[in-house]
Amino acid sequence: MYTFKKEERLCNKKLLDGLFRSGFSFLCYPFRVSWMQVDAALPATVQVVFAVSKKRYRRAVDRNLIKRRMRETYRLHKQELLHLPLHEQNQQLVLSINYIGKEIADFKFMDKKMIKLLMQTCDQISASHVKLV
Repeated sequence: MYTFKKEERLCNKKLLDGLFRSGFSFLCYPFRVSWMQVDAALPATVQVVFAVSKKRYRRAVDRNLIKRRMRETYRLHKQELLHLPLHEQNQQLVLSINYIGKEIADFKFMDKKMIKLLMQTCDQISASHVKLV
């Protein structure tokens, strides 16, 4: 339930290209989120990729720390805020979460912002679903 498995990681190059070409995006500081609904069968309801700019954080240790915190906050809140609403509507989603903050944030701040980000993502998905139907 509260795990982050290999099937949930977005590794498919075609899906990544499509996500950045025709997906929707929004800002929830310190994160930039891109998302796209997918019709093809995915191994998981949501596939996600986490990214941190190498230009802003030169040291791999810093990038890895930020990504580790992002993955952990996502893992803790994904089930109730993202997976359950999408599973009820039989939708699948690819998601990219980029860290754009200027300094390394602590875990509590990232946790609070990740909750806001996931709720905002669900709101945008439901709003776009209403427009399409």
